[in-house]
Amino acid sequence: MPTGTLLYAQSGGVTAVINATASGVIAEARARKVKVLAARNGILGALREELIDTSKEPAAAIRALAHTPGGAFGSCRVKLKSLEADRARYERLLAVLKAHDVRWFLYNGGNDSADTANKVSKLAAEFGYPLTCIGVPKTVDNDLAVTDCCPGFGSAAKYTAVSVRECALDVAAMAETSTKVFVYEAMGRHAGWLAAASGLAGKNADQAPHLILFPERPYDEADFLVQVRKVVARVGHCVVVASEGIQTADGRFVADAGGGKDSFGHTQLGGVASFLAGRVKDQLGLKVHWTLPDYLQRSARHIASRTDLEQALAVGKAAVQFALKGMNATMPVIKRVSDAPYRWKIEAAPLDRIANHEKKMPAGFIRKDGYGITAAARRYLEPLIRGEAPPPYGRDGIPDYVALKNSAVRRKLPAWKE
Repeated sequence: MPTGTLLYAQSGGVTAVINATASGVIAEARARKVKVLAARNGILGALREELIDTSKEPAAAIRALAHTPGGAFGSCRVKLKSLEADRARYERLLAVLKAHDVRWFLYNGGNDSADTANKVSKLAAEFGYPLTCIGVPKTVDNDLAVTDCCPGFGSAAKYTAVSVRECALDVAAMAETSTKVFVYEAMGRHAGWLAAASGLAGKNADQAPHLILFPERPYDEADFLVQVRKVVARVGHCVVVASEGIQTADGRFVADAGGGKDSFGHTQLGGVASFLAGRVKDQLGLKVHWTLPDYLQRSARHIASRTDLEQALAVGKAAVQFALKGMNATMPVIKRVSDAPYRWKIEAAPLDRIANHEKKMPAGFIRKDGYGITAAARRYLEPLIRGEAPPPYGRDGIPDYVALKNSAVRRKLPAWKE
């Protein structure tokens, strides 16, 4: 039987299936007689020694995590700097791990989380502490390097494609006497994966979305307005999907919200749909409606992709297996074996190849005119949104989501101060 404790933490923006990964982690660890602690609010909980004893949760609650959105233990947007610049924080983290006999650290997040797990592994090696660090993939942006796709993306992509299809039917019904242009804002700072997923809503140029704006292509307002006018003339209405991260040719975000930067160094974005809607109304004189789904894209567990759910569970299970094998500074990643039929498997990838690398959409996924997806993109995206995995519903008509007890373990160290 393995000796020691496993610490699991969630990081960054949560997804519809990050709790499924947590469920996979805890279930696999229990099967191997390994105690699992969870950090409250990600790395902050580890630094503050605010740790949760998951052994207090019944098996039914852990299973129910798989159909519950949000982050069951709390997440945070806190990025640790280099080992040199943030030495005190790293040493505090190591002290907490030692105090609770943590021998396996699983950090469930995106690029910055992979970087943190990698740095913690190096610090532990420097101090001679036997610790295996595993990065566990998660992000709706689908921008992690090496892995074919990221758990969380498939469900957000499904929500996006379905929502655009449904909204388009509404717009088409009203276009004769009301709305001519509808603008939908999708998440995606530097990579347009979610905007691209909206392209699955239609099968040809006359079906929505009629125009997609990607951050990989400079935003040209004059050309955009010309395209909108052309689509309205041809189809009778126009549905536009714009990534929040679209930029002008000089590199300026079209939707810089002016809110400064977060701890990850990211500019606060938001409002590209309202901006575009305003320009269309002012320049073309057309009636416009717009929407900003925002958190709805990543929290919509009721319409999750079965593929995404299965992959989220699989990386959680594999993360524990890799950890117990001592596969330090690695991440379980998804490898696509074939497109038709769609097959995939889990492999190990070193964190050095993932941390601080960003996967953008291949040029071959964007149509030559810059306003749609190609057949290659469709072959890649379609399998990721396939299958349904609805949560159980109560008699009140609301999904039956679980709330954990989140019982805290006793602190063993002095309170942490910045």
